[in-house]
Formats: sequence, structure tokens, C-alpha cells
Amino acid sequence: GMMAFQDPTGEKGVVAMTLACGFLELGPWADAFAKEPGNFGDPAGLGKDIGSYDDSMKTKELNNGRLAMLATMGVIAAELVTGDRVSDMPTNFGF
Repeated sequence: GMMAFQDPTGEKGVVAMTLACGFLELGPWADAFAKEPGNFGDPAGLGKDIGSYDDSMKTKELNNGRLAMLATMGVIAAELVTGDRVSDMPTNFGF
């Protein structure tokens, strides 16, 4: 969780992950074609299962990504407010 930024070992891991993501974004995952930002098409080929990968599907995908970012911010906020790790929270609620 957020303690990774305060722990010396965690700091090294965050730096390593940031460098690895930067390498992938600039190297193998770089967009070779001039497309609009965020348009990755249908890399998994799932469009044939649902009919087409049209603007409606792109909008749904974008909205799901936004919801995931909001959920991540909520988890980080809960961890900062309570001081508990996210992985410990289900036990606090009796799960």
C-alpha cells in the first residue's frame, strides 16, 4: 500500500516498477501508428465476439477505466485515513 513509499525496500520497488513501466511505454508498447490518443483498437480480438468494436464500446471501456481509477483513489484514501493496510481491511469488517 502507501507504506511502500515510506519503507526503504518499498521505495526501491516503486522506483524499479516506474522504470520498468517507462521502458515498456517507450519501447515494446510504443504506438507505431499515428492514431488518436487512447485508441488502441481491439488488441485481444474480442470485437468479433460482441459484434464490433465501435464508439459505444470505446466509451464503455473508457468509463470502466475511469471507475477503476476512482476505486483506486478510494482505496488509497481509506488506507491513509485508517492507517490500516488495504489487505487487512476485510478482517476488520469480519470477513
